[in-house]
Amino acid sequence: MGDVKVVLSACGITAGYGETPVLSDVSLRVNEGDIVGIIGPNGAGKTTLLKVLAGTIPPSRGATSLLGMDIVAMRRIDMARTMAFLPQMLTSSPTFSVREIVSMGRFPHLGRLESPCPADAAAVERAMDMAEVTRFAARRMDELSGGEVQRVFFAQVLAQEPRILLMDEPTTHLDITHQVRILDLVRKMNRDIGLSIVMVLHDLNLASEYCHRLVLLHEGRVCRAGTPEEVIDYRIIEEVYKTVVVVEKNPISQKPYVLVVSGDLTDSA
Repeated sequence: MGDVKVVLSACGITAGYGETPVLSDVSLRVNEGDIVGIIGPNGAGKTTLLKVLAGTIPPSRGATSLLGMDIVAMRRIDMARTMAFLPQMLTSSPTFSVREIVSMGRFPHLGRLESPCPADAAAVERAMDMAEVTRFAARRMDELSGGEVQRVFFAQVLAQEPRILLMDEPTTHLDITHQVRILDLVRKMNRDIGLSIVMVLHDLNLASEYCHRLVLLHEGRVCRAGTPEEVIDYRIIEEVYKTVVVVEKNPISQKPYVLVVSGDLTDSA
């Protein structure tokens, strides 16, 4: 096997909002071709860590790097040609068409006052095809379901042609059918084009099923990092989430999955 290439990293990060630190001494490494899941209870610092990696929040201590370059010192346009960020709150003009929204992913590749060329149009069509939104390319955004909107924005970041994709809770507000469709698409892009992915997930079972490695945050620090088998341990989950759980193996994938035990049952035991 060849040498493992680190494409994104954080070392000893302390960061927050104003004078209040949310993260303390957090380190993270993303290897080329990784799917890394950031998990943890509410308020653990998951979204803050993703924003630090995206360069939207500068750390007060520590360093972040993208392909060996200091993220804080990079120009936003240069970052956008390599890394895309899909935030939790997705907004757009409801009157824009799907194709118009996806085409916005090409902006980092266009010079000032430069019009899209045939290569840009081809990238948009490829992205829509990969995200399976081509059939409603002419429809307006306000005519789509929540799952369809999510896939349109996924197509937009694919049109950006990044090497690394950051996603903040991509399955929020989606039913299980659309959750699986989005994460199946994420895994397909990882396998087919080698996209490296870091995503915040609340659902421990989805994180276990789709991620190569997990980073468990607790009170702004890394509590445990490793494979799903190393992180999804009932003792660790109970300690961090303050909830009684049972951890079993998925009979199909053999990945660990978490069963929550009702408080009523534990109180009566």
